[in-house]
Amino acid sequence: MAASVSLTGIKPTGTPHLGNYVGAIRPALELAREYDAYYFIADEHALTSSRDANELRRHTLEVTATWLACGLDPEQHIVYRQSDIPEVFELDWIIGCVTAKGLLNRAHAYKAAVAAATERGDDPDADVNLGLYGYPLLMAADILVMRSNFVPVGADQIQHLEMARDIAGSFNHIYGDVLTIPEAVVQMETGIPGLDGRKMSKSYDNTIPLFGDPAKTRKSIMRIKTDSTPVGEPLDPDTSTVFALLQQFVSEADAVAVRTRMEAGDASWGELKTLLADTLEAALAEPRARYEELMAHPERIETILADGAERARSTSRPLLADVKRAVGLR
Repeated sequence: MAASVSLTGIKPTGTPHLGNYVGAIRPALELAREYDAYYFIADEHALTSSRDANELRRHTLEVTATWLACGLDPEQHIVYRQSDIPEVFELDWIIGCVTAKGLLNRAHAYKAAVAAATERGDDPDADVNLGLYGYPLLMAADILVMRSNFVPVGADQIQHLEMARDIAGSFNHIYGDVLTIPEAVVQMETGIPGLDGRKMSKSYDNTIPLFGDPAKTRKSIMRIKTDSTPVGEPLDPDTSTVFALLQQFVSEADAVAVRTRMEAGDASWGELKTLLADTLEAALAEPRARYEELMAHPERIETILADGAERARSTSRPLLADVKRAVGLR
């Protein structure tokens, strides 16, 4: 019996940060222990917002190097670039022909763009390109072309997975059981906080780069927003950005120990920030070295992606052949 397949897409729209690692990279790599894991760099998806060709190429290398440095083993699992799999885009058209426009109208990103334009008094579709509108359809093609059983998603991506399920169901209803119906593996309900206490996000400019310069990372940590509780008074770990970050990189026992000290008034913000900086450096020094070695030799990354694409197409080619046969195409 064939092993179940998990599929993770990574959009190369910026340098990876701690929130990406905790919310996406680490959980998705853990799935590789249970499933045949596929990881793809969603460079074509990035075109909905990226307008700088050199930046897109650089981010593609950075994101791939990050996953490899964090433990993705290209010998055991498959990592590839989305644009190297032509079957994705042919499948995108075919499944689009059985997808109701009303389904895509309900996509959160599309509705948000329409609402923002309407509020400004502009044409409702002023901020909408076809890539944004068809994003859920291309995502469905990514998932379905690899016969994916499980897809790790954040809470904000659940709708896209549900749409992929609906699209596959519609296709199978017409043509028979050709497409695998994927299931969601929900990773995190919320992201970790950034420097200002809001969710860590590039859009808020409050991120801590995953493999940034250690001295700059330490300075960033020292700028994390805290309250004005005097030294010696109890600190609330449940509202603390410093503690929220720290507990992601220490054992459960160590997290309990720090919580106890905070609640007893036996820890200062300065001490906790230093502890966080030291903990991150200990956890990230080794993968950072691997990342820097990979980025110094981009040809190695390209070789890994090319090999991964060829291995991935051993799945996507026969899947597309089954689909074309089902719909009556040669």
